[in-house]
This record gives sequence, C-alpha cells and structure tokens, in this order.
Amino acid sequence: MSHEIEQAAQDAVQAAQQSEQYALLLAAVQATQARQAPCQHPHPAPAPQSSNTGKWVAAGVGGSIFLLAVAVSAVAVAISAVALTVCLVVLRSVWQDIRAEREQRHG
Repeated sequence: MSHEIEQAAQDAVQAAQQSEQYALLLAAVQATQARQAPCQHPHPAPAPQSSNTGKWVAAGVGGSIFLLAVAVSAVAVAISAVALTVCLVVLRSVWQDIRAEREQRHG
C-alpha cells in the first residue's frame, strides 16, 4: 500500500508541475492573442500631420545656394586681390622706370 501512496504522490506532484506549465502556456497564448486582437472601442481618427519634409528640403536648397554664393564671392575677392597686386607691382615698376629716366636726363 505504501508503494501505491508513493506512486500517487509522485503522480500528484507531476500533475501539479504540468498544471503550472499549462497555466504559463495558456497565459502566454492569451497575452499574444490580446496583442493581436483589435480593440473593440472606436479610436478617434489621428490628426493629419503636416509634412516637414518640404520645409527641410527648402532649407537645404536655400542653405546650399547661400553657401555656393559665399564660395563664389570668396573666389571673386581672391581674384580681385591677385589682380590688384599685379597692377600695383606693374605700376611700381613703371614708376621706377620713369624716375630712372628723369634722373638720367637731369643728372
């Protein structure tokens, strides 16, 4: 009889463990179904969102044009500076030649 009691106790423990496993499995299935099931109450329609894409594209294009204008202006200033330097060097050379000729005539 004690063997039958031990066997019954082992069966009871095994059944309890299986019950816990089934309860966890059932809870997981119910949670998954709850996530997938659509809500029964109506939701308000989402407010239309204004697209900021156009604003960002406009800002990017405007910024690019501005930076391009700044770069072209910088190149123009550099070219002007080189041209002015060359002119000054040439005028200085001409002025020195004129002074040298005056000194030869008067001197």
